[in-house]
Amino acid sequence: MDLKVKFPGKLRVDAEYGPFNIITDQDGSAPPPFALFLASIGTCAGIYVKHFCDQRGIATDHIEIVQRMERDPLSNRIGRIFMDINLPEGFPEKYKDAVIRAADQCAVKKHMQNPPEFSIKTNLAKAVS
Repeated sequence: MDLKVKFPGKLRVDAEYGPFNIITDQDGSAPPPFALFLASIGTCAGIYVKHFCDQRGIATDHIEIVQRMERDPLSNRIGRIFMDINLPEGFPEKYKDAVIRAADQCAVKKHMQNPPEFSIKTNLAKAVS
């Protein structure tokens, strides 16, 4: 499936992905693109945690993942990402390590660890006669 990027005005840049319109804006009316990148990591881990708990009949309404980033001072890029999975009182002790392994299966994280190659080119519109 293709993702199409559109430029509706000012600093807003939107992406169409299937039936979804993903809005980004550097002016603050929507999340900036980098925030969506970071959110994709945490929410991806969350999907795996949710699936793990659902399979075992464990409620997830009081589970929370807190994601923190540490910048590399030399590159000013993110050097480390930390995730704390906050579990509610009464969460089964035998599943504490397993829930970490579930979050670790995140496909976004795996793609970052073995990133795809990028190919960027231009295409000029042809004149209509």
